[in-house]
Amino acid sequence: MSALRVALPGGILLDGACDLLAAAGIARLDARRFDSELRVADSGHAFVKVRPTDIPVYVEMGACDCGIVGKDVLWETRRECYELVDLRFGECRLVLAAPRGSPLVDGKWTGTLRVATKYPHAAARFFDEVGTTVELIRLHGSVELAPATRLADAVLDITATGRTLAANDLIEVAEAGVSTARLIANVAALKTRSDDVNMVAAALRRAAATRAVQGAA
Repeated sequence: MSALRVALPGGILLDGACDLLAAAGIARLDARRFDSELRVADSGHAFVKVRPTDIPVYVEMGACDCGIVGKDVLWETRRECYELVDLRFGECRLVLAAPRGSPLVDGKWTGTLRVATKYPHAAARFFDEVGTTVELIRLHGSVELAPATRLADAVLDITATGRTLAANDLIEVAEAGVSTARLIANVAALKTRSDDVNMVAAALRRAAATRAVQGAA
């Protein structure tokens, strides 16, 4: 296998990405190395740590051949990348949540619903599917504050444990999607480096499947 350039996500998915790469026999990376080095060479490959939302850009534009990124990022990107493998870690859910006492909690709503979210594209698809008239308010900070300040009637946000929602007295109303880490690649790499990319994809797929079986045991 010849060298590949792989984009890794900074933040909560980095440890899981490094662990799975090791389990797949692709590279042995210590996530702490990326605290001082943004580009790390290992096992003949080059790994770069970038902001998760920038990974589709690095991959589509050819700065990296492939990358590991959360599905939630892919929901919002308009970059042309191929999603190759569900890596089965970093699971979180996109949920609609409303304040305790809201009629939405009881499944009752009339008129246009105002929803604060960091995920406008995923939100638009969800509300189109359920047939609800909605005004989406895109925020970049803590969307949980929006109902408390009457900026919005509800929020559509990512949750892993539900603790933040509960701390802000928000009740989950519906699930709009499930996100896990994914392996993506660009068109050029799949055409010119297909053997190398497919070998990495296959190794990660096997490692992810093995971990899923072990976790279920």
